[in-house]
Amino acid sequence: MQAFQRLPAEGAISQEYGLSIKQNLPFEWLVGLRYTRAGKRSGRNSFISFISLISMAGIALGVAALIVVLSVMNGFQKEVRDRMLSVLAHIEVVGATGTLQDWRKAASEVAKHKEVLGSAPYVLSQSMLVAGDTMRGALIRGVLPAEEPRVSDVTKQVRLGSFDALVPGEFNIVVGSELARALGVGLGDKVTVAAPQGNVTPAGVMPRLRAFRVVGIFEAGHYEYDSTLAFIHLDDAMRMYRLDAPSGLRLKIADMQRAPQVAQELSRMTTGDLYMVDWSKQNRNWFAAVQTEKRMMFLILTLIIAVAAFNLVSTLVMTVTDKQADIAILRTLGASPRSVMKIFMIQGGLVGFIGTAIGVTLGVIVALNVDVIVPFIENLLGVRFLPGDIYLISSLPSDLRWPDVWTIGGVAVVLAFLATLYPSWSAARVRPAEALRYE
Repeated sequence: MQAFQRLPAEGAISQEYGLSIKQNLPFEWLVGLRYTRAGKRSGRNSFISFISLISMAGIALGVAALIVVLSVMNGFQKEVRDRMLSVLAHIEVVGATGTLQDWRKAASEVAKHKEVLGSAPYVLSQSMLVAGDTMRGALIRGVLPAEEPRVSDVTKQVRLGSFDALVPGEFNIVVGSELARALGVGLGDKVTVAAPQGNVTPAGVMPRLRAFRVVGIFEAGHYEYDSTLAFIHLDDAMRMYRLDAPSGLRLKIADMQRAPQVAQELSRMTTGDLYMVDWSKQNRNWFAAVQTEKRMMFLILTLIIAVAAFNLVSTLVMTVTDKQADIAILRTLGASPRSVMKIFMIQGGLVGFIGTAIGVTLGVIVALNVDVIVPFIENLLGVRFLPGDIYLISSLPSDLRWPDVWTIGGVAVVLAFLATLYPSWSAARVRPAEALRYE
């Protein structure tokens, strides 16, 4: 009986609303599409359509903003991480006593792992650099210039001078660009390195000082390292800090994302009392803070989409109120409450889907062109959004990740769909007799 009544009802509804069934669409879709683009017959309908457009625009802007913000945060994290690892090692092998006595044996053992690309010994110590009346704290890293390219890119980042000028016994030094600027030194100038360990003399403990000649200035693009890091030869570092062995080994692996797993595997392969420290542990607080910030930004910006979805609720409620007579006619022509509910769910769903599609398109375009848009705005307004001494990097990067795009689009569509439930259920409860009483 239900199937018998269904066909005449669809035909009558199609004739009543001037719809054509030859498009092979159910009448709920046809009426929903008509309601979506209707709204010019009266001022009230025009106002409802305006609110619908505002809802669509709100969803689009929320989706676009969320895509752009997450892309910029992903790019910021990736850029800072890459610049860190251009100076830092993926994994450091250190001894329990603070030095690695038989570092060559440890290097041969770790080299057996298939993911280890290179290793190099190092000495690391905190010191003071003095040039004239200026004093700055610095991390002094003793390295072998011939081995350093195997574990970092710092040799490629030397802007002035040469990294190969670090010759043992000559006490030469390569400093970061910001550190050189703070000390006011250039190539060939002398800086005095004050070691934390002092010399005991009859007059008391005197600081151990050594003059070094600047033979290179590097720029990693990371303010923290450009302003605090300096390199000297490994032999000079061991003499300066009175060590009989390097502090440890620095390793470079094929996939830096697997550094924690590779570190665990190396700890089982090597002999002796050794510790493996991967790059994620060295900067754990910073990366944890960035991940927390990303999650919070996702939640906050999702609220923008939710507000637009609530606006969609009000739009559909006004539409249901305005279309009560139409709903009553549909019911008298044979449409079921379920069909009426589908009509308004389709209407709201279309608004949400179109707004999401526009937002995804806009967000992807902006995220892929941030490196062009931001400099244009900076030049136009004469401002600098990212001072290098505050934000570690001076340019605004972007890393668009498609899983984030699909997640954001899915969340927006789901919120828009949920926003249609109450108005659609309210439309399905309209009673034809009461709705047509005063028509």
